[in-house]
Amino acid sequence: MSTPRRPTPAELIAAQDRTIPDLVGPDLRVLFSGINPSLYSAATGHHFARPGNRFWPALHRSGFTDRQLHPSQQFHLPALGLGITNVVARATARADELSPAELVEGGAKLAALVATWQPRVLAVLGVTAYRAAFGRPKAAIGPQTERFGDSAIWVLPNPSGLNAHYQIDGLATEFAKLRRAVA
Repeated sequence: MSTPRRPTPAELIAAQDRTIPDLVGPDLRVLFSGINPSLYSAATGHHFARPGNRFWPALHRSGFTDRQLHPSQQFHLPALGLGITNVVARATARADELSPAELVEGGAKLAALVATWQPRVLAVLGVTAYRAAFGRPKAAIGPQTERFGDSAIWVLPNPSGLNAHYQIDGLATEFAKLRRAVA
């Protein structure tokens, strides 16, 4: 497979505030939720597309996929029982550009999406965003006590290359804990 071309600087600027369609459907084992799309992701239309984002390597190294997928191959995920969405739909250069109110509103929309599709687990990628969106200031990485209906909630580290607290091995370890829990 050839690598798709990178967006130009003008395309990245034009991607500000764009959205990416959710990758959802019935019978999902895990619905992964990023914080919000990067400008790179919005320009390409693929989740976790920014070079340096470690979502796809962590997904593979944890055993969710048998090979490392490129973001442009995201449409293979539903057949594996996996989906992708975001807490906040609009693209920004950095997640810290989101207001607390946007995160809370996004959390309510995410809860409604989970109620519609009823994945076994909602995995929110970013503990700080989870805390803000759902009013859980003491939440930690791992399974949460609350649920959305029949869907369990799990918090994973943010796979962004900007998250220095977790390198790829640590991310893969946390993703693998979730994979074993839903196996």
